[in-house]
Amino acid sequence: MSNPVYHIPVLLQDCIDQLTIRPDGAYVDLTFGGGGHSKAILSVLGESGKLIAFDQDEDAQRNVPDDKRFTLIPQNFRYLKNYLRLQGVAQVDGILGDLGVSSHQFDEASRGFSIRYDGRLDMRMNQKGNLTAEKIIREYSEQQLQKLFQEYGEVENARKLAQTICTGRESQAFDTTDAFKQLIKTCVPRFDDHKYLARVFQALRIEVNQEMEALKECLTQCVEVLKPGGRLVVMSYHSLEDRLVKNLMKTGNVEGKEEKDVIYGSSKKVFKNLTGKPILPSEEEIKINTRARSAKLRVAEKL
Repeated sequence: MSNPVYHIPVLLQDCIDQLTIRPDGAYVDLTFGGGGHSKAILSVLGESGKLIAFDQDEDAQRNVPDDKRFTLIPQNFRYLKNYLRLQGVAQVDGILGDLGVSSHQFDEASRGFSIRYDGRLDMRMNQKGNLTAEKIIREYSEQQLQKLFQEYGEVENARKLAQTICTGRESQAFDTTDAFKQLIKTCVPRFDDHKYLARVFQALRIEVNQEMEALKECLTQCVEVLKPGGRLVVMSYHSLEDRLVKNLMKTGNVEGKEEKDVIYGSSKKVFKNLTGKPILPSEEEIKINTRARSAKLRVAEKL
């Protein structure tokens, strides 16, 4: 069953309420993790209901519930449509996505996600993947590094950071997170070190796991696999993710391009956007779970 220490689900009740679960419906949890959201969905589903969850992290398999209505697909959610088809499911009544990194991944030092613990410069969500944070730091060119820190971390001194890495990696060891922080210490603002390092680590993590590409592919497939009237409920944790989700709910595509009806010339609507402003965690929830503070929940219904 779900391990409560593995990950504390954010905005749990809001997510379940917004899915408007039908007891006999079919639902998808794009990010199973500790299983908190899945467990709550199963508690509302009837005997004929179905829940299919995705998670590429092998550790998540420890949390699988013993429930015949539940299926875990141990794959990245970018393969959503194909694996639903393999399960004999063409369309579903609702899709939930909690795009955050699980607490377990941050707290497991060996995974290299956290700036608090020393561990290997890894950051792979799928432990079978070939690309690690260390490989990026060792092999990417100065221009490639600058671009990824600018785009995925919105790091202000990305150029200096890239130069520092490329100069320092010739003579310094940096196969652990602490060694990497030592390598780039001259770039880190004295009084804003935590926020700066969080952005640097975020950029590396996104690149290692190809998160933006995977999210674009997944969201595009959500349009196809959702039934009319089905709900898309997505929680994001940084502006890059949130922009894609907002674009999709507004225009029906991740680029945010409004498509016109050929005959009438009016904008073609794919979704009814149910959250003009995102749902945010309460102060009480943030006190209990500080990782909830950057969460934004958006909801749309397919027309």
